Parts: sequence; structure tokens; C-alpha cells
Amino acid sequence: MVDGVTGRFTILGAGVMGLAVATELASRGHAVALVDPALGPGGHGCSWWAGGMLAPFCEFESAEEPVLRHGRAVIDWWESHTGGVTRNGTLVVALGRDRAELDRFARRTEGFEVLGADRIAGLEPDLGDRFDRALFFAAEAHLDPRAAMAALQSGLMARGIAVAAELPGDAGEVIDCRGLSARDILPDLRGVRGEMLVLRCPEVKLSRPVRLLHPRVPIYLVPRGDGVFMLGATMIESDRRGVVTARSVLELLSAAYALNPAFGEAEILELGADARPAFPDNLPRIGRADGRLYANGLYRHGYLLAPSVARQLADHIETGEKPEFWHETDDQR
Repeated sequence: MVDGVTGRFTILGAGVMGLAVATELASRGHAVALVDPALGPGGHGCSWWAGGMLAPFCEFESAEEPVLRHGRAVIDWWESHTGGVTRNGTLVVALGRDRAELDRFARRTEGFEVLGADRIAGLEPDLGDRFDRALFFAAEAHLDPRAAMAALQSGLMARGIAVAAELPGDAGEVIDCRGLSARDILPDLRGVRGEMLVLRCPEVKLSRPVRLLHPRVPIYLVPRGDGVFMLGATMIESDRRGVVTARSVLELLSAAYALNPAFGEAEILELGADARPAFPDNLPRIGRADGRLYANGLYRHGYLLAPSVARQLADHIETGEKPEFWHETDDQR
């Protein structure tokens, strides 16, 4: 496609990737249709079971450099399209016996300030005196994933773009954003299982995500407001979906209790698990397979990378240039 020429595109999948691509293309003036058998986001998709942390610096601890570089640019995108971003940073802590984990995390990341007990208590009084040292990543943010997807869908509906169950007759260029369901055309996709709990504990107040480091089961706790918290998450090489194991529940709740014993009285509102789509290098891909464009493989970085992938895909459509995340072998099918 040449500059200045709009086209018609049908996006398959209404998870975070599909919604981001549809939003980016529609905002550039392209005619867009969105197809999902479930007619929109929900518990059937891994985007529903996410932390919503826009934390490129923290993720860089175990991710490749593009995750940091592209992730830093997406917070404004989410703010402009959903208005639901909280920019309070991220606090990373470790219990005394796991102090080495905090040192290791610091060596592998950047963009943080080292805090002592007084500063920790000033930021999060309800952490009490359990931690005398923390890493504070002030430039990070978080959002409510379900509210963010609802906002994107509402924005599309305001443009006259509703989710349909089947491909329209005039589909135009098809863009596949189906996650793991796209393994019929992307056989090297794999599932990485994540588990989460949603808790209600009005006795605890936190204003930012808190990551508790542990050599085996590091967890994060993300405030959702009104005493509700998302607690996650495991990383298991598995395609198994839909249920949380007893072991994971015990480990996650034990970690929350270590952060603040009041979580021992928390109500468990939800238990959820799903498999995230990932390629062997854990980086997303844009390419062409089975005669269609695709964007997939967000791994555990769905909300952090989806807007950047959507921008790269839209740029490719409009200029023909190969984006950074382009995958050549699929282009040759």
C-alpha cells in the first residue's frame, strides 16, 4: 500500500492484540472490521487474565532489549486511547532471606531509585516495617486490563466498528491476531501458562504495583481500586488453560501474606489461568502466513507491547517497509 491510500482490513481476534491493531488502523483512517467468535473480550482469552503492568524497566530483568525500548513508548498510547492509566511507578521488594534476589534484579535492570525504610513507608504505608530496602521504578505505570479492552472496544464502536462472529463478504486484507488459536498457520507458537487471583482486602491500601522477589515464585500485586487486587502470576511452559492449581494458590497467597498479614483475611473473588502465545525467542512477530498478515507472540508482554506491534504493522501496511518484528520465513510461505 502506498502513502495516503486507505484500504479495508479485517482483524481476526478481539484480544489486546486485535483491539490494538483495529484501533491503530481505524485512527489512521482505514476501514476496519473486527471478527471474534466470542464477540469481544472475556474470560475465554488470555488478555482477560493479565496484570496490566506497563513496566518496561522491570520486565527488562528477564526480557530482551526490544521489550524495554518499545515498552517505554506505549504508556502515552494507552492514555490517549483509554484514559485509564495510573502513573505511580512500581515498587520492587524482597524479604530479608531473599535479599540477594533484590541485588540480582538491580544488576539486570535500570531506571530505578534505591529506597530505604522511610521512603518505602512514605510511598506505601501499609507495607509497614517489613522491608528496609526497595527499588522504585518511577517511570512505570499500570492499568486495569479489562477496563482498557472495554475502552478500546467502545472507541471502535463509536467509529461504527462492532465485533462480528464471522468474516464479512468484503473482508479485504485479513490480519490474524488470534493468539494461540493461530497455531494452524503458525506451528512454532507455544503456550506459556499464567495463573492469577483477584482478591478483596479493604484493610490494605496500595497505590502502585508491588513486586515481591523470590528465587522460585516471584509475584506481583496490582491494585484495582476499592480494596481489590490482582495477584499473579506463575510462568509455566504449558498450554493448559482455565484452572488454577492448588499449589499455585498456596504459593501466591503465602506471598501476599508475607507482604501484609491482612491478606490472610482477604476474599478470593476470582481464580483464573490461561496460556499466553509465545514464539521460541519470546518476542512478538509480524509477518505473512497462509496468505494473510499476522501479529502474534506477545508472551507475557501483552499490554506492554501490543500498541508498538500495532504501530509497526500499520506502518508496514502504509509504506511497505519491513518492521523490526517482521519474520521473513513466514513471508515466504
